Amino acid sequence: MRLNFYTHAELELIVTRGAGVLKVAISPDGAAEIARRSRGTPRIAGRLLRRVRDFAAVAGAKVVTTEVADRALKQLEVDGEGLDALDHRYLSCIARNYEGGPVGIETLSAALSEPRDALEEIVEPFLLQQGFIGRTPRGRVLTLRAYKHLGLSGPARAATPQIGLFDDPVDEAPDGKAGTG
Repeated sequence: MRLNFYTHAELELIVTRGAGVLKVAISPDGAAEIARRSRGTPRIAGRLLRRVRDFAAVAGAKVVTTEVADRALKQLEVDGEGLDALDHRYLSCIARNYEGGPVGIETLSAALSEPRDALEEIVEPFLLQQGFIGRTPRGRVLTLRAYKHLGLSGPARAATPQIGLFDDPVDEAPDGKAGTG
């Protein structure tokens, strides 16, 4: 059996139905905003809807619109791609501590103080599906999409020329003449 993430349209229906059950007035664009950030998972869509409803009640909003949903989700640290604080910690850890990877799951688990199972079963599937990370035999690596999303330039090692096994390491002298290294 194969399980797939739900589409945005399916999640919009789920959010709209859930709003009816909760007796929350929601606009179609408000439902779309919650659905878009639900990571393709109905359970998360329902949880976000309940939290957005609470924020809307405190703000005195009679209808959950895109603006109301966006404001609430930002306060919940759920960004426009549906990534939450743990996703950002995971991606930032690989980018900043391990130069984009590869890094093993046990190392990530220790660095983030999160159980390996939680990372493999909750965090990584969505990040893989959305193209933020890749899994290689040597470990997890960030994609350029992840760097762009985090507002970072690509990995530092890509910008630094590598000296090959058979290359002669030659240093440039300040006057532009080659020196020996």
